[in-house]
Amino acid sequence: MADLNRLISVGWVICISKYFYFKRLKNGTSLCFGVICLVLKKQITLPLIQVRLLQTGKQQWIRIQFPYHAGLIDVVKRLGDATWSSVHRSWLVAYTQVRYEQVKVELSKHAVVSCAEADREVTRLAGRDRAGELYGAEVVRFEQWMRSRRYSDNTVRVYMDALWVFLHFLQGKPLGIVSHEDIIRFNTEYILKRRLSLSFQNQVINAVKLFFSIQSGRQLNPEGIARPRREKRLPNVLSKSEVKRILAAPVNVKHRVMLALIYACGLRRGELLNIKPTDIQSDRGLLFIRQAKGKKDRVVPIPETLLEQLRSYFVAYRPKLYLFEGQGDAQYSEKSIQQVFKQALCKAGIGKPATLHWLRHSYATHLLERGTDLRYIQVLLGHSSTRTTELYTHVSNQNLQQIRSPFDDL
Repeated sequence: MADLNRLISVGWVICISKYFYFKRLKNGTSLCFGVICLVLKKQITLPLIQVRLLQTGKQQWIRIQFPYHAGLIDVVKRLGDATWSSVHRSWLVAYTQVRYEQVKVELSKHAVVSCAEADREVTRLAGRDRAGELYGAEVVRFEQWMRSRRYSDNTVRVYMDALWVFLHFLQGKPLGIVSHEDIIRFNTEYILKRRLSLSFQNQVINAVKLFFSIQSGRQLNPEGIARPRREKRLPNVLSKSEVKRILAAPVNVKHRVMLALIYACGLRRGELLNIKPTDIQSDRGLLFIRQAKGKKDRVVPIPETLLEQLRSYFVAYRPKLYLFEGQGDAQYSEKSIQQVFKQALCKAGIGKPATLHWLRHSYATHLLERGTDLRYIQVLLGHSSTRTTELYTHVSNQNLQQIRSPFDDL
């Protein structure tokens, strides 16, 4: 988007230059044309710097990224507090709102700074800070309450983020007088106005209901908060030939084995990344998945051909704690595995907007098409209810192809 904006700017400058040339205005022509040339020169010659915010643990960073440029490296070093991160391949500066503005001003003297996404995040964080001054103690108590009841880290993070959005919307209104009208107003003036997704709306509702359920002296009855009507979406499925092309695309052995294991065992992304070498029972051809979604354990079979690939991978990489590790023997990141899949998708020449989870959907659908009983598929996927697993009957080619259209009888 930043490059597009630069091209548009250059285009406008050229158009204006032609206008002055053909009109041959006498007064101010030289001055205007000189200014235009300077702007044009700046747009073309200045390098581009991407500035984003980065969260690592509880630390927030200003992330500065650009292609190798000796001059810009000197500029960043002169900031005084920037450090190079080989993991993130970028320069990092500890975030405060004041420091962020200072960094932007300094970098803009030497480059075109692309920071629209970071500006939006800074605005969001500023709103959270203001809400934190008013509701901070209650929010901390809520987080402690969730952790004491062993909510997963991901659930805690999602609920906390969603709750902060709602509390910022309240603009300082005391929690004791928050009512259902505030929920309706939030849905209308925030969710619908911004065209946010149904899933995000549900996340906020879940967080608000849980938060107010532990508040004393409240006016809002959590049980009376209505949820939006659920969307009825079918799982997205890849064909077997498409899956084969995706799994064959990566050159890196680790990448190929990770994608193969997700499809072969119907894993979720987090389940793959949490696997430890001891979870593979190669003599029995089984994979033990521990404390997955809903804090449930399950066992799934591993194909013999994949076991051979896993053995080769283990000999080559010698993982220590986790089966798949990143730099410094740390757990492989979710972002990295998503990037691996994206690259494989591109290399395989598949234009569908597929995500990593499509491999899990495809695993279940292909099992169903091979005649596997729905109850076994439910167990393999770790679903609590057969109603969730039954969705795959709607996308199974085997079932659909058996239906005869009345058009054939015409």
